[in-house]
Amino acid sequence: MMRFVVIVLLVVLFGAVKLPAELALSATHRRLHFRAVEFDPGLREQIGQLGFVAALSGFRALVADVLFVQAHMAWERTEWGRVLFLFRQVTTLQPRALLFWDMAAWHMAWNASAAALRDPAQPRLALRIKAQREYIQLGKDFLERGIRNNPDRPQLYEALARLYRDKDKDHEHAAEFFEKAADLPDAPSYARRFAAYEISYCEGREREAYDRLHTLYSAGEKERLPTLIRRLKDLEIKLDIPLDQRIANPVP
Repeated sequence: MMRFVVIVLLVVLFGAVKLPAELALSATHRRLHFRAVEFDPGLREQIGQLGFVAALSGFRALVADVLFVQAHMAWERTEWGRVLFLFRQVTTLQPRALLFWDMAAWHMAWNASAAALRDPAQPRLALRIKAQREYIQLGKDFLERGIRNNPDRPQLYEALARLYRDKDKDHEHAAEFFEKAADLPDAPSYARRFAAYEISYCEGREREAYDRLHTLYSAGEKERLPTLIRRLKDLEIKLDIPLDQRIANPVP
């Protein structure tokens, strides 16, 4: 009985000593937006036995790098199903590595989608387009999950904006994510300008786009790029801006 009481007291004491460190660690994870890997059977199905063992051990980064190389090799062989499977493993094991999310989205939304549209084994155009759209959606899904794991980093917001712009021709969402990228530290200098470009293509938001682009134009010569001048000229005509208020630069 005495031995049992001593053991219980030791466990309680150990927990009391350990608790502040665990609370500090949890606070750090929340601050860094780190989402821990959930060790359940669903994870094993998603990332395979090797990835599951790595997640349970201290070798997640090493195994993720190996799987990333394997994904590149699968891409060279155009094995799109395997590329998808391997990148799901890689991004699950290393959710804070932006490169993995970005590359996964690029392979799905650009490479695999283009291959699906040109697939000689599928004679029906409608089915090829359907497969193309499914791969684009997979790329979008990678970027959205990457952003949830890295909400404080601008790179994936920008990548998602480019996907909406180039693949969906969705200027509203492209503007939204360029703007979100621009609001973060270390954002590229062009993100705010690209957001204004996309707004200029949105029906009903021409005046907002004109004001934004004119503000950039007024900031100095470094902002007076050919695309910005061209979009301003188009908006001046569309909004019927008085001639004496129009910019002097000729159309590029």
